[in-house]
Amino acid sequence: MSALPAVLVLEDGRTFRGEAYGAVGEVVGEAVFTTAMTGYQETLTDPSYHRQVVVMTAPHIGNTGVNDDDAESDRIWVAGYVVRDPARRASSWRSTRGLEAELSAQGVVGIRGIDTRALTRHLRDRGAMNVGVSSVDTDIAALLGRVVAAPHMAGADLAGDVSTTTPYTVPAVGERRYTVAALDLGIKAMTPRRMAERGIEVHVLPAATTGPELLATGADGVFVSNGPGDPAVCDYAVDAVRAVLAAGTPVFGICFGNQILGRALGLGTYKLGYGHRGVNQPVQDRATGKVAVTSHNHGFAVDAPLDGPFETPYGAAEVSHVCLNDGVVEGLTCRDVPAFSVQYHPEAAAGPHDAGYLFDTFCDLMKRR
Repeated sequence: MSALPAVLVLEDGRTFRGEAYGAVGEVVGEAVFTTAMTGYQETLTDPSYHRQVVVMTAPHIGNTGVNDDDAESDRIWVAGYVVRDPARRASSWRSTRGLEAELSAQGVVGIRGIDTRALTRHLRDRGAMNVGVSSVDTDIAALLGRVVAAPHMAGADLAGDVSTTTPYTVPAVGERRYTVAALDLGIKAMTPRRMAERGIEVHVLPAATTGPELLATGADGVFVSNGPGDPAVCDYAVDAVRAVLAAGTPVFGICFGNQILGRALGLGTYKLGYGHRGVNQPVQDRATGKVAVTSHNHGFAVDAPLDGPFETPYGAAEVSHVCLNDGVVEGLTCRDVPAFSVQYHPEAAAGPHDAGYLFDTFCDLMKRR
């Protein structure tokens, strides 16, 4: 039985033909690529990929199957999935099912058998753009029309789509040392686990939680999570963080949380040409000169001066980390209030773990308070 044909059409008209992979159907979203060679299950279940069609640059995907332990949320969030050469059979003792079966079960439309490196180069040169993948209608012109008409990521407020609707608690492992209120803008499951390992009891709260509500928990610190969408329109989270900063409660943000802290400090944000996604991004700590290999997933960045400290409504702040590939701001730290953030993922379930010490830095801030 021959495989079902499928097509991928980019907003600029570039077309790839392949075969259906996962669910049969059609999906339109923002095309982004990740250079990670491992950790595809964490990628699929990362809420930050909501409304995005993920292109896996590495050709061999699915080798280790899918298990019940590595998911970063309770579902797959990517809108669509693009691979070149999926594994025919999973070969890991931890695997409980195959990747394609999981995609099909969760209704994720994908395409296989295309040159994902050529597609990556195209997105790198032309920038992230909308894309359509279809295994039900291979009429290129018709699909292109639907792609062009689809909304873009700029201006999209998506945190509420992926956030928890009901608060929940992740208990500390061993003795409880601190409590943290985590603003869930699309939090990954490994993040509160990394804090729990350090004796932190984490109270995960919905995205719309206000600053006074965060402070009313009596938590020793506030964590602002990763998440999807455009930080320029996430005013409710910015207002919440400003209230926490004004109260002097320690703040730690990652990824989207870095952008939200930046906006709370009065900085702007902007959309990157094609973003940073993968587990091999070099970031330099400007204070020490140390370089860490880090895990990224972001399409927006903070616009902050790199030539020294700058003034904010909460005192002086500065850029703490930069990406060595392109000079993009990768971290902020405040000098006069206990707050800092990074643009990458220190929890990095699939690795690398160079940045895990940042959770200890957060503990130190809470200890000093």
